[in-house]
Amino acid sequence: MTRFFALATLLLLVGILVSLVDGAMPALEKFGSAFLWTGDWNPPAERFGALIPIYGTLATSLVALVIAVPVSFGIALFLTELAPPWLRRPLGIAIELLAGIPSIVYGMWGLLVFAPIFAEYVQPALASSLGQVPVLGALFQGAPMGIGILSAGVILAVMTIPFIASVMRDVFEVTPAMLKESAYGLGATTWEVVWNIVLPYTKVGVVGGIMLGLGRALGETMAVTFLIGNMNFFNGFSLFLPGNSIASALANEFAEAESPIYTASLIELGLILFFITLVVLTLSKLLLLKLSGREGLKT
Repeated sequence: MTRFFALATLLLLVGILVSLVDGAMPALEKFGSAFLWTGDWNPPAERFGALIPIYGTLATSLVALVIAVPVSFGIALFLTELAPPWLRRPLGIAIELLAGIPSIVYGMWGLLVFAPIFAEYVQPALASSLGQVPVLGALFQGAPMGIGILSAGVILAVMTIPFIASVMRDVFEVTPAMLKESAYGLGATTWEVVWNIVLPYTKVGVVGGIMLGLGRALGETMAVTFLIGNMNFFNGFSLFLPGNSIASALANEFAEAESPIYTASLIELGLILFFITLVVLTLSKLLLLKLSGREGLKT
């Protein structure tokens, strides 16, 4: 019976893949591989390309990780090493409760509260500082509208922090106290204990938590739909500009798709998101295997 349950999971995965390929076949036959790097999305003319949704999905997820990983690490470090005992439990519960807030609430808060503040104070500061840096400055150019890829990425970071921080805290707590006390006894600082003892001991769990957060960011729909702008025009790589993501495109347009090629193109977007997630999980698994293979080696 347990073997059947395990095989059923694999069969379900294969069934989803087969159904996506079957539904996307008209678009696969018409557009071929050019669908991946074409930025044209014109339903009346039946011309479709996935470049803008792919870029929006990857850019918002990367922004979310860049913000969420160090913040989550700091939260986990504080809860396990620095916080007084009376504060650890209520603060940990409060962080976990953030994970239970529906994504549409995050989206509404982001659109009505966060976006105006972001446009008035944060985006002008980023444009006047990071926007002047060669090469990197191209990502921080444009009008401060409050909505766009960067805004959606920041909200995604807020949504993924509870997941990553909770996993990091849990794995940090399983580090044997004897190892940490031995390092402290040799004169190590708190940072040295965390960097040289806790992180090497829990690196597999830390990577797993980061991948959990990345999976949440890649597939998030409602919060991104509220804040990304839902624009299918490619005007540059600036994070200030409105864009689109695969999940938000599916949520906004699937019910309105009338022609078969329009529906097939949207299904192909879902197939691309499936493969992006599969590639991310595969790379994370290979990274974990590499880390496990280096156990016991002197670095």
